[in-house]
Amino acid sequence: MSLTRRTLLASSCALLVPALARAQGAPAAPPSAAESAAGEGGTSAAAVERHGISFFGDLRYPANFTHFDYVNPDAPKGGPFSQLGRATYYNQSLTTFDTLNPYNQRGNGAQGIELIYDTLMTAAGDEKSAMYGRLASSVVIADEGLTYRFKLRREARFHDGTPLTSADVVATFEAFKAEGYETIRMALRDVTSFEADGPNEVVFRFKPGRARDVPLTVAGLPIFSKAFLAKHPFGQSSLEVPMGSGPYRIGRFEQGRYIEYNRVPTYWGRDLPVMKGRFNFDQVRYEYFRDRVAGLEGFKAKAYLFREEFTAREWATGYDFPAVREGRVKVETLPDESFSGVQGWFFNTRRPKFFDRRVREALGLLFDFDWTRKNLMYDSYTRTVSFFQNSEMMAQGLPSPAELKLLDPFRDRLPEEVFGEPYVPPQSDGSGEDRNLRRLALNLLKEAGYTVQQGRLVDAKGEAFTMEFLDSDGSMERHTARFIGHLKKVGIEASFRIVDPAQFQQRLQNFDFDLVVRRYSFAPYPGDELRAYFSTEAARTRGSYNVAGIADPAVDGLINDALAAADAAALVTACRALDRVLRAGRYWIPQWYSGQNRIAYWNQFAHPATKPRYELGVLDTWWSTGLEPVRGG
Repeated sequence: MSLTRRTLLASSCALLVPALARAQGAPAAPPSAAESAAGEGGTSAAAVERHGISFFGDLRYPANFTHFDYVNPDAPKGGPFSQLGRATYYNQSLTTFDTLNPYNQRGNGAQGIELIYDTLMTAAGDEKSAMYGRLASSVVIADEGLTYRFKLRREARFHDGTPLTSADVVATFEAFKAEGYETIRMALRDVTSFEADGPNEVVFRFKPGRARDVPLTVAGLPIFSKAFLAKHPFGQSSLEVPMGSGPYRIGRFEQGRYIEYNRVPTYWGRDLPVMKGRFNFDQVRYEYFRDRVAGLEGFKAKAYLFREEFTAREWATGYDFPAVREGRVKVETLPDESFSGVQGWFFNTRRPKFFDRRVREALGLLFDFDWTRKNLMYDSYTRTVSFFQNSEMMAQGLPSPAELKLLDPFRDRLPEEVFGEPYVPPQSDGSGEDRNLRRLALNLLKEAGYTVQQGRLVDAKGEAFTMEFLDSDGSMERHTARFIGHLKKVGIEASFRIVDPAQFQQRLQNFDFDLVVRRYSFAPYPGDELRAYFSTEAARTRGSYNVAGIADPAVDGLINDALAAADAAALVTACRALDRVLRAGRYWIPQWYSGQNRIAYWNQFAHPATKPRYELGVLDTWWSTGLEPVRGG
């Protein structure tokens, strides 16, 4: 599972990649003065000072707001919170860790490290792509949105009591630029400079044509101690406890088993509007299990206190145990109003056997989702068909005139279906043996030059078609095994391989796989993460999120149309056009989504009546009631 840009911003990290030129050779246009004024506040005539920044300019909260609407500002402090990790970013794994630095390319980073750091600004969970001052009390935006001057709070302190100054911010971005995770380094190529102007101001200058959300991503990155970086090379894998300034500091940990964070009672920012009522637990602990089935048994034994369930079978059958029946464990479903995400088996199109779009479509036809949903998932999921599923960005029906205007320049290189109804995988008869879909798949494979000889699918040279599903745990094995059975019926030698997390991370970063399951989500206003997932530049960058290797000038051009959008309507149009092209490319075999967050927790927590619309809100807005003593751990 991967995080959205929104979650990354809220978690003190972000996903960034560099700007790309349009396919026709023209760079993306910089925002005009009027657009800058409407979007991020800068104009060519005068600098504008703001308490927050957003994608298109509007801010829900005024300068004098006291707390976010979705928190309980009087939530009591105290008690423990523990969980399995819910998502990964950068070099993290859900099943182990061997470094306390998730922001470089080395090792497997520990879950929760973002809790020890502060950021220049913090995302609002009930607002589309907006951030408000944290380390920075305000930001002055000038030069048509190309210069951002962050004014730091003088009271900001690291955990050792030393001031956090502009020198620390500059040292942080120097470290990111030199040895940060590849997607961070790529992004910083869109920042022409970052420099201190006195101890409490930092000036960032951006390239013309940069994406609208790059300043937001910069504002959401963690800030490190310059003194700590001077003694500990940033690019190394290390279990040395780093110096932070955030609401928690690292406590006990055992490599690969658990890590604890202890609340800092004297945290300098505890009364800031963006922090009021948040991070209320005295101790936060992340547990590690080799697989989620074992993790569920650990939850039942109260080895940890909160669990989000991602497996339909376990949700349907695994939560009828005594503690649930007695009310000691609460089970809830919460609406998921964020993008449902892009989940599926992604082809590595860098490999010649997956070059041909017809081959990819044929393989997709052999996955019987309707049988899988009924027999393995208790009818609890809906098929994902779009890269922007369950959002206004999802393409439907025929292209609008505005979409056609963006698509027409690429007409001679796009499949004709892009200009009709968007592609939706055909529905099977649900029998698990749909011969019509198998026949369609075989016809496509034949058109691509494959034949079945002696029970094997072979190419024109007589070489057998083989494929491997790569994973780091067994949670998808039941679903994949059935799929492999269908592949073998057309002569494809397929296998499912589980490797240890370190090897999985390495192979993923080096694009050393055939197919891999990934789940991606976007912010309500997709921004620069579109480049990270789908651009040619990302396809060629080791460790990028473009696992499919999508390298299409039409996709690059539409991404730039999205990033140059002057308003929300133009962004929606560009994303719908992009969705049509991506779906036509058959870069993945789409899986499923729920539209709900399924959670279970031991009855010692309370939470606000309303969760933040675009986030789950667990951990940072919850608090302890102390009803149940902790016996686990």
